Amino acid sequence: MSKPVVLIAEELSPATVEALGPDFEIRHCNGADRAELLSAIVDVDALLIRSATKVDAEALAAARKLQVVARAGVGLDNVDVRAATQSGVMVVNAPTSNIVSAAELAVALMLAAARHVSPAHAALRNGEWKRSRYTGTELYEKTVGIVGLGRIGVLVAQRLSAFGMKVIAYDPYVQAGRAAQMGVRLVDLDTLLAESDFMSVHLPRTPETVGLIGHEQLHQVKPSLVLVNAARGGIVDEQALFAALKEGRVAAAGLDVFAKEPCTDSPLFELDNVVATPHLGASTDEAQEKAGIAVAKSVRLALSGELVPDAVNVQGGVIAEDLRPGIPLTEKLGRVFTGIAGEVAQQIDVEVRGEITDYDVKVLELAALKGVFTDIVENQVSYVNAPLLAAERGVAVRLVSDPESPDHRNLITIRGTLADGSQVSVSGTLIGIHQRERLVEVNGFDVDIEPTDHLAFFTYEDRPGMVGTVGGLLGDAGINIAGMQVARDAKGGQALVALSVDSAISPETLLEIQLAMDAASVRAVNLA
Repeated sequence: MSKPVVLIAEELSPATVEALGPDFEIRHCNGADRAELLSAIVDVDALLIRSATKVDAEALAAARKLQVVARAGVGLDNVDVRAATQSGVMVVNAPTSNIVSAAELAVALMLAAARHVSPAHAALRNGEWKRSRYTGTELYEKTVGIVGLGRIGVLVAQRLSAFGMKVIAYDPYVQAGRAAQMGVRLVDLDTLLAESDFMSVHLPRTPETVGLIGHEQLHQVKPSLVLVNAARGGIVDEQALFAALKEGRVAAAGLDVFAKEPCTDSPLFELDNVVATPHLGASTDEAQEKAGIAVAKSVRLALSGELVPDAVNVQGGVIAEDLRPGIPLTEKLGRVFTGIAGEVAQQIDVEVRGEITDYDVKVLELAALKGVFTDIVENQVSYVNAPLLAAERGVAVRLVSDPESPDHRNLITIRGTLADGSQVSVSGTLIGIHQRERLVEVNGFDVDIEPTDHLAFFTYEDRPGMVGTVGGLLGDAGINIAGMQVARDAKGGQALVALSVDSAISPETLLEIQLAMDAASVRAVNLA
């Protein structure tokens, strides 16, 4: 079999290729060259990029086999995530790869601004020795306000605490108790503006945060304030900041990001009390290597059919290790469900019972939907577009969890209602140390059979001789039975034969069996 193809469209660290390993065919192209990208992307399974490659609807349409786009970094401005989701393409990034580098740069800018490092350096290079002019300010025992107590904000708070600073923070999405555990006092924005001697911004750029620190806010601060923004441009209004610095309402600023980038011409650059860098937050060897390794691992997971914790357009969240063995089982249950139903259900319940409900089991709903639609639609079905496929077909989906599971340690059931009001259900579990997959219920009948590549289910009126009839007809067709279960709801009532066989059963043989048994339902399911 040919290896999956991974296209690296920009320069990444050598560690990225090493992390991918020998299981892939690695190709390279210049992603910034549009024609070259569209030509190279046609038959690849994964695309690795940084910021120069634009992955839009046109590129996604050209990539007939693409399963995953991996951005070796945090921002995804150059990826059309919505179009990727509609195409069933997973989009991943490396959200934690640069957090240490970004936090350290924020601290560096704060120190540089507080001690006038940039203008003092420039003066010295011009032959000027101006010690008295560049008297600075200590961080020790000052109050620093952290705007945004996310992953980077927390790291900055920890590092500045070590300087002996008092740390306050504004973040409406963080609980006061969690902040207190870190030694941070949570306050509203007005309080932070009034109390801070230093301020560091660590928010994402959203419609709500653009211009958050503007003219009004910069009239509330101490004139000794040192303001740092190493998060995203536009959160601090640059015109308002320039005016505040010129008028002495803000003492100094350290900036790594700007509203429009690249930015090489700003009135802020003319001020001695501004130290500025060209968006260097992630620009360390360590951050680049972490990003490459992180997305390489994500690509390996994605191309092996697993969910990826860093996928931005998959609703599964972080996957607990105890849940992982249940993911392929649930996907198989979805395919069995569709095979038995013979149509798209109007409503589907994914029921999860037992110990695994201690974890976030959303991933099992995605796995069930992926299985349900795999044999229905022509296009590739993935954890990304499976919920969209359900929504487009008007299928109501519900995830039900219950810690109680009377008969099994853990039990996963897919139950659905068809157009005529009838119900279909299949259940499975994992048994033993080796977590072997078992199908344990079909339409209310108790069974115990391994979900192998080829399965069949025959529902009929309970009477003697039917097992022999099935075995004889399959034998005549040269099909070997690997496992068989017979269940019934009552003596002489409805019965079910569940089979695993070594090869697919032809439609002709299925029809023969149906006629010979006078079966109410005959279904074959091929999971190969």
